[in-house]
Amino acid sequence: MSYEEKKIRLLEEVDKLSQEDVVLAFSGGVDSSLLLKLFSKSTKKTGKKVYAVTVHTKIHPMKDLEISRRVADEMGVEHKIISIDELKEAGIEDNPVNRCYLCKKSIFEKLQRYAEELGVKQVVEGTNEDDLHVYRPGIKAIKELGIKSPLADSGFTKEEVRKLAAELGVSVSNRPSTPCMATRFPYGTMLDYESIQKVEEAEKWLRDLGFYNVRIRVHGDIARIEVDKNEMMMLLEKKEEIVEKLKEFGYDYITLDLEGFRSGSMDIHIKK
Repeated sequence: MSYEEKKIRLLEEVDKLSQEDVVLAFSGGVDSSLLLKLFSKSTKKTGKKVYAVTVHTKIHPMKDLEISRRVADEMGVEHKIISIDELKEAGIEDNPVNRCYLCKKSIFEKLQRYAEELGVKQVVEGTNEDDLHVYRPGIKAIKELGIKSPLADSGFTKEEVRKLAAELGVSVSNRPSTPCMATRFPYGTMLDYESIQKVEEAEKWLRDLGFYNVRIRVHGDIARIEVDKNEMMMLLEKKEEIVEKLKEFGYDYITLDLEGFRSGSMDIHIKK
């Protein structure tokens, strides 16, 4: 199916869902921001309403909340925030292999209850086609709960999501993906908010140096840095500054992953 055909299919699906009010799980990332743009336009035609609902957790970067507020404001959509203590409420303090499933189930059950309070029957989220082909156990929870995924259902890849978002003037069309901070730790690691915040701050510091995709994977006292391959030389040029700063964050050994940035690098044993 071509990009144009997918776009027609996506718009038809959004228009269909917009016959009723919609609660959109809104992170401020490019996927959910594209959906918010489409639903804000479509519900204006149908006279219905879209609620952009952000579930705020301490295992997601704080900047996500700030960006979601800004994007919702740009689109003139009502923005709601629900807070959750994800480590305890989802039961993921020991970072289990099915963490993503437990998280998504806990979050979307809460979203569904919130939608019921608003009198809304439909909850929509931003899984795309690419997400269906990697280790994403959370998708199972989404399907079990009957949550709608228009991007995935229309076959939209991440690249196509960014393309359409740019065409529609969505301000975060080129924003890097920001998965939850628990992905920085090996499965079976006991998680705590102090360690999570430390990684978040260290990654932010690296991004402020000019790196686009950044992950710091934490293996005990080792910080394994992942950046895009075309930015590795820049990292090596700044290695003294980076080593000094990351040691200030409490990491004793600082390494560069020669495979570069890749989503889900902690899942390699599961994939095998």
